[in-house]
Amino acid sequence: MALGVVGHGSFDRLGTRICSRHAKHLGQGLYRCVDRKKGARIGILILISAFANLWAKTLFKLPRPYELDPSLELAREHTSAFPSGHSQTSMTFWGAALTVLPKGIGLAAFIAFPLLVGISRIYLGVHFPMDVVAGWALGGVFVALFYFLGPKIETMLHNLESRFRMIIVAAVALAMNFLMPEDTMMGGAFLGSGLGFVLVSKSLRFEAEGSLAEKTLRYALGMAGAVIIFLGPKYLLGDLFPAQTSLIRFLRYGLLGFWVSYGAPLAFYKLKLVVLEKTR
Repeated sequence: MALGVVGHGSFDRLGTRICSRHAKHLGQGLYRCVDRKKGARIGILILISAFANLWAKTLFKLPRPYELDPSLELAREHTSAFPSGHSQTSMTFWGAALTVLPKGIGLAAFIAFPLLVGISRIYLGVHFPMDVVAGWALGGVFVALFYFLGPKIETMLHNLESRFRMIIVAAVALAMNFLMPEDTMMGGAFLGSGLGFVLVSKSLRFEAEGSLAEKTLRYALGMAGAVIIFLGPKYLLGDLFPAQTSLIRFLRYGLLGFWVSYGAPLAFYKLKLVVLEKTR
């Protein structure tokens, strides 16, 4: 039993959380502290990939290993098994991060981290090998789309006025909610993030460069704001409006996405932690 607990903790922290869930935090760090444009691209990619994964889970509704054999349970999840979201997210993030990381480090991370995540998910009893392989495959599809179609889509969007880009963002978010009405989280996050990225591109094109102290302050302030927005409504509202849970979830994640993409950079600018790009 003790060995199982130790194994659970070490695999979960080292493999699952660092390499997949924390990919979202790393993406925010790229956006704020390394490269604004590449960070925004990776952020949008992660959101779309995550939505596709959740949607696939609702379609297939396959059980997890511990649901068939309770002795395998070292962790518990609240969604169905197929495909593995952690495996897909790690493949998607580290594949896209090749545009930011040095070549050798990037390739090593792209190979090692998704592999580590997949093994840890099987070890924890939350996925069968086929779930993990499917997650890797779906993540690989999104990475391929990112490299081959991403630049064309980005060029097309930048040729549009900001208001039309906002309409497209709203339409995609609406489609997400239509396809998966039982969970409005992704639609809200995409709407808030997308609108924020459009506004930044229009009037707040900040430079992500700066001193280590400035970058540290940016990251800390951004994460503090995100935590407040994420946890605040839960503690303030609780179950006060049970009939409006989906709406509140949509608004909460929308506000969170907007803070990450626009609110935090605006705060950085007001606090003189970033400067704007020079006009050419």
